Amino acid sequence: MKIKIEYMQEALHEAKRALQNNDFPVGCVITDNDGILARGRRLNSTVKNELDHAEIVALRELNMNHPEKLGDNLVAYATMEPCLMCFSALILSNVRTVVYGYEDVMGGGTNLILEKLKPLYAAMTVEIIPGVLRSESLQLFQQFFAADGSGYWQDSLLAQYTMDQSVNN
Repeated sequence: MKIKIEYMQEALHEAKRALQNNDFPVGCVITDNDGILARGRRLNSTVKNELDHAEIVALRELNMNHPEKLGDNLVAYATMEPCLMCFSALILSNVRTVVYGYEDVMGGGTNLILEKLKPLYAAMTVEIIPGVLRSESLQLFQQFFAADGSGYWQDSLLAQYTMDQSVNN
């Protein structure tokens, strides 16, 4: 699959909007061959809400505005590797390619071995493309953890890993 950098840049734009609201800087866009169908950014992370992840917000928008596209092969671009909840929701919504910027060493779900799961999942083929505009994504997470007053994942493995990274990695 040919990656479209402009779509990851749009996901980064959504992540910057989340960061401006003191939310975890995850942004996501869902695309098809015609362009961007839906956008999402992390919401309500300052109140420890674990439902309003960027991918879920984008899927809600997709369901509301383009329900006819749910049968198509879709592509999600996200600034961070989707967690298990988001990865499952994406693939159940027929997203067959997941492109992400920064790896989630604490809760990333894209290494789930679908073939070992029940038949619904075992029959799915999903392409995972990591590390797209990783440095730009990393910078946002470093800003978040350096300035975070909310305590959201502040003392976590993810925060430590993120702050130990060089932007040039």
